[in-house]
Parts: sequence; C-alpha cells; structure tokens
Amino acid sequence: MWYRVFGRNSDEVPPAALVEQLHAAGLPVEPHFKGDDLGWTSGELRLPGLNTPVLLDRYLAGEDDLRDDLNAFAAVLETCDYSPNHGPLMQQVIQTQQMIVIRKPLDAVDEVTLDRLLVATCRFLAAATEGTYQIDSQGWFSADGVLLLQEY
Repeated sequence: MWYRVFGRNSDEVPPAALVEQLHAAGLPVEPHFKGDDLGWTSGELRLPGLNTPVLLDRYLAGEDDLRDDLNAFAAVLETCDYSPNHGPLMQQVIQTQQMIVIRKPLDAVDEVTLDRLLVATCRFLAAATEGTYQIDSQGWFSADGVLLLQEY
C-alpha cells in the first residue's frame, strides 16, 4: 500500500523536524535520509519492534519527471464527481510542487503502530508542505486528517 503527500510548496521539510514530531507522538523512529543539493531525496524510518523500515521518496515537480504522474492523479480525481471535493483536490494535485511517496511494508509485526507511524508522517508532511495526502484504497485527506474524498 502506498501513501502520498502532495505539497503545494517545494520547501524541504527537515528530517529532524519530522523525527521530532514522531518522537513527540510516542514513535521513537531511527531516521536514515539521503539527499543532494536540493534536500533529502529518500529516507527510511526504522521503529523498534517493527521488522522492516518505512521507506520514503521525495520528488520535486520542477526537477524530477513528475508531471505525468500528477496528471494521472488529477485525471482520476476528475472522475470522482460523487464528492464535492474532487475539483479542489484535482487543482491541488495540478499545483503540487513536491510529492512524497511512502511505502507501507507488507510484513510488519505491529500493524497498529505501523499505521500510527504512517498517518503521523503523512499529516506532518502535508501540514509542512501546505498539502494533502492520499492513501491507496482509503482516500484523500487534509493535513489534519479529515477525509476529503473516499476511494472505492
């Protein structure tokens, strides 16, 4: 399962800020991030008790070949006219400056803690980038966790 954050700004969210927020939420992750002159590009969040790390990748719309992916998400949202939020979400995706993709490990031993980690990460990154987040087969959410559009 994939979690995606669609950020309206391209400002790098410092990994230390993310880790501080997760620690404050009772999630003592051990971070491992890599990057370049534009900021971090990939990372791992390792949590004691989970047997596999959570992987993150950060893409910038102005630097990475991201526009086709964003257009595909916008096209799907365009068809979701059962929700009054489909239009604003489509615009949000079109205006995305950075997308952070988070992969949920399939073999975690503690699903409850893993879900807490994934949602806390998405909410923090969405708030820090003025964005929204999407969880496969669940839907689109505001940075404060409100379900904006259910996926069926």
